[in-house]
Amino acid sequence: MLAVSCVRQSAADPLSGLEVGERPEPTLRPGWTAVRLKAAALNHHDLWSLRGVGLPAERLPMILGCDGAGVDESGREVLVHAVVTSPDWSGEETLDPRRSLLSEVYDGTLAEVVAVPRRNLVPKPASLSWEQAACLPTAWLTAYRMLFTNAGVSPGATVLVQGAGGGVATALVQLGSAAGLRMWVTSRDAAKGAAALALGAEAAFGSGERLPERVDAVMETVGAATWSHSVNALRPGGTIVISGATSGDAPAKAELTKIFFKQLRVVGSTMGSREELERLAAFVVGARIEPVIDSVRPLVQAREGFAAMAQGHVGGKIVFTL
Repeated sequence: MLAVSCVRQSAADPLSGLEVGERPEPTLRPGWTAVRLKAAALNHHDLWSLRGVGLPAERLPMILGCDGAGVDESGREVLVHAVVTSPDWSGEETLDPRRSLLSEVYDGTLAEVVAVPRRNLVPKPASLSWEQAACLPTAWLTAYRMLFTNAGVSPGATVLVQGAGGGVATALVQLGSAAGLRMWVTSRDAAKGAAALALGAEAAFGSGERLPERVDAVMETVGAATWSHSVNALRPGGTIVISGATSGDAPAKAELTKIFFKQLRVVGSTMGSREELERLAAFVVGARIEPVIDSVRPLVQAREGFAAMAQGHVGGKIVFTL
C-alpha cells in the first residue's frame, strides 16, 4: 500500500527522512480493525517526528499521521481517534500514562490502510466531506478540549488565542466564535491576523501588543515567546490553557508571583477523548462550521505538503486524499 513514512530523523533537515512509497498492509491485533482511508491531514506532530522528537529512532520506519477518515471493514464511514491506550486501561483515554498517538508506537494514518482499536472509531457525519472530516481528530479535537473542557468559559467571555494561523489556532477561532465567545488573536503576521478576523475573530493584535482590556482565558500553544504576555493578559481568576510550546518550554520569566497573586489557573490540555471527538463532530455539523483547509493533495504528493508546513506557508489544514 502507499504510505508516508519516517525512515530517518534530522533536526536540521527533517524532510530528508521522509519516504513516500510502498509499505505492507497492517497486521491486525486482537480487538483491532482496519480502516481504508479516504483522506488524512497533516500536523506539526508529523514534522516533530521527522526531527526526532517524541519518536525514538529504534521504532523506525514509522508511518506518519494522526488525522484520518475512511471506511471500516463493515463499510461504515468513520473518523479515527488517534489516542491509543494501553490494553488494560478503562478510564478517560488522555489520562492513561502509557497512552500514545498513532505514529508514535503504532503506524499512523498517512497510508491507504490504518489499523486501530475498534473502540477508536467514531461515526463520520454524512454532511461532512472526507477532507473536512479528516481535519477533526487532532488539531480540532485539541482546540475543542481546550475551549469547552478546560477553559471554564461561557458565551460572552473573551478568549485570547496566541499565534493565529496554525491548525489549532484556526480551529479555536472557528469553534469559539460559533459558540458565542469573543475571540481575540495575536500574530507576528498581519495577514494571518486578518485571516482570523475573516473566520470570526473579533480583534487581532501584534505579538506582545498591549490589549485594550484583560481577557477571561488565554489559549497558549506558542510557549516561551508568549508566556509573559499570556499571564499579563488575564483578568484576576482567569485561565491559561496550554497544549503546546512551539517556541520552547523555558520562558525567561515563570511569572509565578503574578500567577498566585492574581489567582490564575494554568491548565494543561492534551488532545481529547473519543467522546469529545464525537461531540466535536456533532457541533461542527450543527453550527455549520467548515474547517479551513489550506490545500488538498493526493497522498503521493505528500512531500510538497510537508515542505509547505516546514516553511510556515500554511493557513488551515493540509489534507491528503487517497
